[in-house]
Amino acid sequence: MKPGPRNLITDVPGLKVGNAQDPRLKSGTTVLTAEDPFVASVHVMGGAPGTRETDLLAPDKSVARIDAIALSGGSAYGLDACSGVVDGLRARGRGFRIADAVIPIVPGAIIFDLLNGGEKGWSENPYRDLGRAAYDAAQVEFGIGTIGAGTGALTAMLKGGLGSASLVLDDGVTVGALVAANPMGAVTTPGDRHFWAAPFEIGDEFGALGSDPASGLGRALESRKMMTMRGQAQDRANTTIAIVATDANLTKSQCQRMAVASHDGIARATVPAHSPGDGDLVFSVSTGAREMAHPERDLTRIGHAAALCLSRAIARAIYLARPEPGDLLPSWSTVNKDGE
Repeated sequence: MKPGPRNLITDVPGLKVGNAQDPRLKSGTTVLTAEDPFVASVHVMGGAPGTRETDLLAPDKSVARIDAIALSGGSAYGLDACSGVVDGLRARGRGFRIADAVIPIVPGAIIFDLLNGGEKGWSENPYRDLGRAAYDAAQVEFGIGTIGAGTGALTAMLKGGLGSASLVLDDGVTVGALVAANPMGAVTTPGDRHFWAAPFEIGDEFGALGSDPASGLGRALESRKMMTMRGQAQDRANTTIAIVATDANLTKSQCQRMAVASHDGIARATVPAHSPGDGDLVFSVSTGAREMAHPERDLTRIGHAAALCLSRAIARAIYLARPEPGDLLPSWSTVNKDGE
Protein backbone atom coordinates (compact mmCIF):
# COMPACT_ATOMS: atom_id res chain seq x y z
CA MET A 1 0.00 0.00 0.00
CA LYS A 2 1.10 3.56 -0.72
CA PRO A 3 -0.56 6.99 -0.55
CA GLY A 4 -2.36 8.31 -3.59
CA PRO A 5 -0.86 11.20 -5.57
CA ARG A 6 -2.44 13.90 -3.34
CA ASN A 7 -2.56 11.94 -0.06
CA LEU A 8 -6.14 13.21 0.23
CA ILE A 9 -9.55 11.54 0.23
CA THR A 10 -10.05 12.92 -3.29
CA ASP A 11 -7.54 10.35 -4.54
CA VAL A 12 -10.70 8.23 -4.65
CA PRO A 13 -11.78 9.07 -8.22
CA GLY A 14 -14.94 11.11 -8.50
CA LEU A 15 -14.86 12.72 -5.06
CA LYS A 16 -14.54 16.45 -4.38
CA VAL A 17 -14.16 18.41 -1.14
CA GLY A 18 -14.89 22.05 -0.39
CA ASN A 19 -14.06 24.23 2.63
CA ALA A 20 -15.51 27.46 3.95
CA GLN A 21 -14.61 29.22 7.18
CA ASP A 22 -14.88 32.48 9.10
CA PRO A 23 -11.70 33.36 11.05
CA ARG A 24 -13.56 35.70 13.41
CA LEU A 25 -16.06 32.97 14.17
CA LYS A 26 -13.20 30.47 14.49
CA SER A 27 -15.40 27.89 12.80
CA GLY A 28 -16.25 26.53 9.40
CA THR A 29 -17.68 23.76 7.26
CA THR A 30 -16.31 21.04 5.01
CA VAL A 31 -18.37 19.26 2.34
CA LEU A 32 -17.65 16.03 0.48
CA THR A 33 -19.57 15.49 -2.74
CA ALA A 34 -19.25 13.87 -6.17
CA GLU A 35 -20.57 14.23 -9.69
CA ASP A 36 -22.82 11.20 -9.14
CA PRO A 37 -24.73 10.02 -6.04
CA PHE A 38 -22.85 7.49 -3.91
CA VAL A 39 -23.52 4.71 -1.42
CA ALA A 40 -22.90 5.68 2.21
CA SER A 41 -23.35 4.52 5.78
CA VAL A 42 -22.24 5.62 9.27
CA HIS A 43 -21.19 4.26 12.64
CA VAL A 44 -21.31 6.26 15.89
CA MET A 45 -19.16 5.40 18.90
CA GLY A 46 -19.06 8.66 20.85
CA GLY A 47 -21.50 9.38 23.64
CA ALA A 48 -22.58 12.84 22.46
CA PRO A 49 -23.08 12.93 18.67
CA GLY A 50 -24.71 15.74 16.73
CA THR A 51 -26.10 14.55 13.40
CA ARG A 52 -28.60 15.06 10.60
CA GLU A 53 -30.13 12.44 8.25
CA THR A 54 -27.95 9.63 9.62
CA ASP A 55 -30.93 7.28 10.12
CA LEU A 56 -31.21 7.08 6.32
CA LEU A 57 -27.75 5.51 6.18
CA ALA A 58 -28.71 2.34 8.05
CA PRO A 59 -28.58 -0.72 5.77
CA ASP A 60 -32.32 -1.38 6.17
CA LYS A 61 -33.40 2.12 5.12
CA SER A 62 -34.69 2.72 1.60
CA VAL A 63 -32.47 5.58 0.37
CA ALA A 64 -29.74 3.85 -1.61
CA ARG A 65 -27.47 6.78 -2.50
CA ILE A 66 -26.79 10.29 -1.26
CA ASP A 67 -25.46 13.49 -2.80
CA ALA A 68 -23.08 14.98 -0.22
CA ILE A 69 -21.92 14.86 3.40
CA ALA A 70 -21.31 17.95 5.52
CA LEU A 71 -18.87 18.16 8.44
CA SER A 72 -19.22 21.38 10.41
CA GLY A 73 -18.30 23.32 13.47
CA GLY A 74 -20.97 25.11 15.46
CA SER A 75 -22.48 22.31 17.55
CA ALA A 76 -26.24 22.09 16.89
CA TYR A 77 -26.16 25.38 14.96
CA GLY A 78 -23.71 23.81 12.52
CA LEU A 79 -26.24 21.23 11.38
CA ASP A 80 -27.78 24.04 9.32
CA ALA A 81 -24.73 23.77 7.05
CA CYS A 82 -26.51 20.79 5.50
CA SER A 83 -29.33 23.13 4.43
CA GLY A 84 -26.85 25.28 2.54
CA VAL A 85 -25.51 22.21 0.75
CA VAL A 86 -29.08 21.19 -0.09
CA ASP A 87 -29.61 24.64 -1.60
CA GLY A 88 -26.54 24.23 -3.79
CA LEU A 89 -27.50 20.76 -4.96
CA ARG A 90 -31.07 21.80 -5.69
CA ALA A 91 -29.80 24.70 -7.80
CA ARG A 92 -28.00 22.10 -9.93
CA GLY A 93 -30.99 19.78 -10.16
CA ARG A 94 -29.32 17.16 -7.96
CA GLY A 95 -31.23 14.94 -5.56
CA PHE A 96 -33.58 12.03 -4.98
CA ARG A 97 -36.47 12.25 -7.44
CA ILE A 98 -40.11 11.54 -6.65
CA ALA A 99 -42.25 12.51 -9.64
CA ASP A 100 -41.47 16.21 -10.20
CA ALA A 101 -39.88 16.70 -6.77
CA VAL A 102 -36.09 16.77 -6.31
CA ILE A 103 -34.81 16.16 -2.78
CA PRO A 104 -31.04 16.40 -2.19
CA ILE A 105 -29.92 13.95 0.51
CA VAL A 106 -27.19 15.47 2.69
CA PRO A 107 -26.32 13.79 6.00
CA GLY A 108 -24.08 15.75 8.31
CA ALA A 109 -22.34 15.86 11.67
CA ILE A 110 -20.89 18.59 13.87
CA ILE A 111 -18.10 19.27 16.30
CA PHE A 112 -18.43 21.43 19.40
CA ASP A 113 -16.32 24.58 18.92
CA LEU A 114 -18.48 27.18 20.66
CA LEU A 115 -15.96 27.85 23.45
CA ASN A 116 -12.78 28.28 21.39
CA GLY A 117 -12.33 32.06 21.62
CA GLY A 118 -14.17 32.98 18.40
CA GLU A 119 -16.94 35.55 18.06
CA LYS A 120 -20.17 33.63 18.59
CA GLY A 121 -22.61 36.52 19.11
CA TRP A 122 -24.27 36.21 15.71
CA SER A 123 -27.85 37.41 15.17
CA GLU A 124 -28.44 34.99 12.29
CA ASN A 125 -27.07 31.46 12.11
CA PRO A 126 -24.03 31.65 9.77
CA TYR A 127 -23.74 27.95 9.02
CA ARG A 128 -26.24 27.72 6.17
CA ASP A 129 -24.14 30.19 4.19
CA LEU A 130 -20.93 28.38 5.16
CA GLY A 131 -22.40 25.09 3.95
CA ARG A 132 -23.37 26.60 0.59
CA ALA A 133 -19.96 28.23 0.21
CA ALA A 134 -18.17 24.96 1.01
CA TYR A 135 -20.31 23.07 -1.51
CA ASP A 136 -19.68 25.67 -4.22
CA ALA A 137 -15.92 25.45 -3.52
CA ALA A 138 -15.73 21.67 -3.84
CA GLN A 139 -12.87 20.40 -6.02
CA VAL A 140 -10.23 17.70 -6.12
CA GLU A 141 -7.53 19.83 -4.48
CA PHE A 142 -8.31 21.24 -1.04
CA GLY A 143 -6.49 22.48 2.04
CA ILE A 144 -6.09 20.81 5.42
CA GLY A 145 -5.09 22.07 8.87
CA THR A 146 -6.81 25.23 10.15
CA ILE A 147 -9.53 25.33 7.52
CA GLY A 148 -13.12 24.26 6.94
CA ALA A 149 -14.67 22.23 9.75
CA GLY A 150 -11.27 22.12 11.45
CA THR A 151 -10.90 25.90 11.74
CA GLY A 152 -11.76 26.08 15.43
CA ALA A 153 -11.03 22.51 16.47
CA LEU A 154 -9.14 21.77 19.68
CA THR A 155 -7.61 18.66 21.20
CA ALA A 156 -6.80 18.07 24.87
CA MET A 157 -3.49 19.92 24.66
CA LEU A 158 -3.16 21.50 21.19
CA LYS A 159 -5.18 22.99 18.36
CA GLY A 160 -7.06 20.46 16.26
CA GLY A 161 -7.83 20.77 12.59
CA LEU A 162 -8.96 19.21 9.33
CA GLY A 163 -6.94 16.24 8.07
CA SER A 164 -6.92 13.83 5.18
CA ALA A 165 -4.88 10.87 3.90
CA SER A 166 -5.14 8.08 1.34
CA LEU A 167 -3.83 4.65 0.39
CA VAL A 168 -3.80 2.72 -2.87
CA LEU A 169 -3.99 -1.03 -2.30
CA ASP A 170 -1.99 -3.56 -4.31
CA ASP A 171 -5.04 -4.40 -6.45
CA GLY A 172 -5.58 -0.72 -7.34
CA VAL A 173 -8.44 -0.02 -4.94
CA THR A 174 -8.13 3.46 -3.39
CA VAL A 175 -9.13 4.28 0.18
CA GLY A 176 -9.12 7.72 1.81
CA ALA A 177 -10.10 9.54 4.98
CA LEU A 178 -11.23 13.06 5.82
CA VAL A 179 -11.52 14.17 9.46
CA ALA A 180 -12.37 17.15 11.61
CA ALA A 181 -10.24 16.33 14.65
CA ASN A 182 -11.61 17.98 17.81
CA PRO A 183 -11.16 15.20 20.39
CA MET A 184 -11.34 15.37 24.16
CA GLY A 185 -8.27 13.14 24.18
CA ALA A 186 -4.70 13.93 23.24
CA VAL A 187 -3.33 13.30 19.74
CA THR A 188 0.24 13.75 20.96
CA THR A 189 2.07 11.99 23.78
CA PRO A 190 3.00 13.98 26.91
CA GLY A 191 5.38 16.74 25.81
CA ASP A 192 3.27 17.40 22.68
CA ARG A 193 5.98 16.45 20.19
CA HIS A 194 5.32 12.83 19.19
CA PHE A 195 2.05 11.58 17.74
CA TRP A 196 0.22 8.51 18.97
CA ALA A 197 -0.28 7.71 15.26
CA ALA A 198 3.49 7.70 14.59
CA PRO A 199 3.71 3.91 13.90
CA PHE A 200 1.43 4.42 10.89
CA GLU A 201 3.13 7.47 9.35
CA ILE A 202 4.23 7.26 5.73
CA GLY A 203 7.24 9.38 4.81
CA ASP A 204 7.23 12.72 6.60
CA GLU A 205 3.51 13.47 6.33
CA PHE A 206 3.45 14.64 9.96
CA GLY A 207 7.08 15.33 10.69
CA ALA A 208 8.79 11.90 10.56
CA LEU A 209 9.62 12.14 14.25
CA GLY A 210 8.89 8.51 14.98
CA SER A 211 7.29 7.09 18.09
CA ASP A 212 7.82 8.57 21.53
CA PRO A 213 10.87 6.78 22.98
CA ALA A 214 9.26 7.01 26.43
CA SER A 215 6.36 4.76 25.50
CA GLY A 216 4.14 2.44 27.53
CA LEU A 217 1.01 2.45 29.64
CA GLY A 218 2.43 5.11 31.92
CA ARG A 219 2.55 7.60 29.04
CA ALA A 220 -1.09 6.94 28.21
CA LEU A 221 -2.10 7.44 31.83
CA GLU A 222 0.02 10.59 32.03
CA SER A 223 -1.70 11.93 28.93
CA ARG A 224 -5.06 11.54 30.64
CA LYS A 225 -3.73 13.23 33.79
CA MET A 226 -2.41 16.22 31.82
CA MET A 227 -5.69 16.83 30.00
CA THR A 228 -7.55 16.70 33.32
CA MET A 229 -5.12 19.23 34.83
CA ARG A 230 -5.91 21.65 32.00
CA GLY A 231 -9.62 21.19 32.69
CA GLN A 232 -10.44 20.03 29.19
CA ALA A 233 -12.38 16.98 30.35
CA GLN A 234 -14.69 19.11 32.48
CA ASP A 235 -15.08 22.32 30.48
CA ARG A 236 -15.56 21.23 26.87
CA ALA A 237 -17.60 18.88 24.82
CA ASN A 238 -15.69 17.36 21.91
CA THR A 239 -15.92 15.21 18.82
CA THR A 240 -13.91 13.61 16.06
CA ILE A 241 -16.06 13.34 12.93
CA ALA A 242 -14.73 11.68 9.80
CA ILE A 243 -15.50 10.29 6.38
CA VAL A 244 -13.74 7.27 4.90
CA ALA A 245 -14.18 6.46 1.24
CA THR A 246 -13.27 3.90 -1.40
CA ASP A 247 -13.83 3.25 -5.07
CA ALA A 248 -14.50 -0.43 -4.33
CA ASN A 249 -18.10 -1.40 -5.09
CA LEU A 250 -19.60 -1.78 -1.61
CA THR A 251 -23.20 -2.27 -0.55
CA LYS A 252 -24.69 -0.17 2.22
CA SER A 253 -24.10 -2.91 4.79
CA GLN A 254 -20.49 -3.33 3.62
CA CYS A 255 -20.03 0.45 3.92
CA GLN A 256 -21.24 0.22 7.50
CA ARG A 257 -18.65 -2.47 8.23
CA MET A 258 -15.97 -0.20 6.79
CA ALA A 259 -17.16 2.59 9.09
CA VAL A 260 -17.02 0.26 12.11
CA ALA A 261 -13.46 -0.84 11.29
CA SER A 262 -12.40 2.76 10.70
CA HIS A 263 -13.05 3.70 14.32
CA ASP A 264 -9.84 1.81 15.15
CA GLY A 265 -8.09 4.71 13.43
CA ILE A 266 -9.52 7.18 15.94
CA ALA A 267 -8.55 4.99 18.88
CA ARG A 268 -4.97 4.52 17.62
CA ALA A 269 -4.45 8.25 17.11
CA THR A 270 -6.26 9.71 20.15
CA VAL A 271 -5.90 8.86 23.85
CA PRO A 272 -8.55 8.45 25.17
CA ALA A 273 -11.17 8.11 22.41
CA HIS A 274 -14.92 7.44 22.20
CA SER A 275 -15.62 9.04 25.59
CA PRO A 276 -19.08 9.98 26.90
CA GLY A 277 -18.31 13.62 26.04
CA ASP A 278 -17.14 12.95 22.49
CA GLY A 279 -19.49 12.62 19.54
CA ASP A 280 -17.12 10.39 17.57
CA LEU A 281 -18.56 9.05 14.34
CA VAL A 282 -17.37 7.90 10.93
CA PHE A 283 -19.30 8.16 7.67
CA SER A 284 -18.30 5.67 4.97
CA VAL A 285 -18.63 6.18 1.22
CA SER A 286 -18.37 3.94 -1.84
CA THR A 287 -18.30 5.33 -5.37
CA GLY A 288 -18.67 1.78 -6.71
CA ALA A 289 -16.18 2.10 -9.57
CA ARG A 290 -14.23 -1.13 -8.84
CA GLU A 291 -15.62 -4.62 -8.35
CA MET A 292 -14.20 -6.76 -5.54
CA ALA A 293 -12.81 -10.13 -6.60
CA HIS A 294 -13.08 -11.59 -3.08
CA PRO A 295 -15.72 -9.52 -1.23
CA GLU A 296 -15.18 -10.78 2.34
CA ARG A 297 -11.39 -10.74 2.21
CA ASP A 298 -11.29 -7.48 0.28
CA LEU A 299 -13.68 -5.78 2.70
CA THR A 300 -11.35 -6.69 5.58
CA ARG A 301 -8.39 -5.09 3.79
CA ILE A 302 -10.42 -2.00 2.89
CA GLY A 303 -11.57 -1.53 6.48
CA HIS A 304 -8.00 -1.90 7.74
CA ALA A 305 -6.73 0.60 5.16
CA ALA A 306 -9.47 3.05 6.10
CA ALA A 307 -8.45 2.87 9.78
CA LEU A 308 -4.81 3.51 8.83
CA CYS A 309 -5.82 6.49 6.70
CA LEU A 310 -7.92 7.90 9.52
CA SER A 311 -5.09 7.68 12.08
CA ARG A 312 -2.74 9.44 9.68
CA ALA A 313 -5.37 12.07 8.79
CA ILE A 314 -5.86 12.93 12.48
CA ALA A 315 -2.14 13.42 13.02
CA ARG A 316 -1.85 15.49 9.82
CA ALA A 317 -4.71 17.73 11.02
CA ILE A 318 -2.86 18.63 14.21
CA TYR A 319 0.57 18.80 12.54
CA LEU A 320 -0.66 21.31 9.93
CA ALA A 321 -2.82 23.45 12.23
CA ARG A 322 -1.54 27.02 12.28
CA PRO A 323 -1.62 29.66 15.03
CA GLU A 324 -4.29 32.35 14.79
CA PRO A 325 -5.09 35.44 16.93
CA GLY A 326 -7.17 34.60 19.98
CA ASP A 327 -6.28 30.91 20.12
CA LEU A 328 -6.97 29.22 23.45
CA LEU A 329 -4.45 26.46 22.83
CA PRO A 330 -1.14 26.48 20.94
CA SER A 331 -0.65 24.78 17.61
CA TRP A 332 1.76 21.86 17.28
CA SER A 333 4.04 24.04 15.13
CA THR A 334 4.23 26.70 17.86
CA VAL A 335 5.09 24.22 20.61
CA ASN A 336 7.73 22.59 18.43
CA LYS A 337 9.05 25.63 16.56
CA ASP A 338 12.56 25.19 18.01
CA GLY A 339 12.63 21.46 17.25
CA GLU A 340 12.96 20.62 20.91
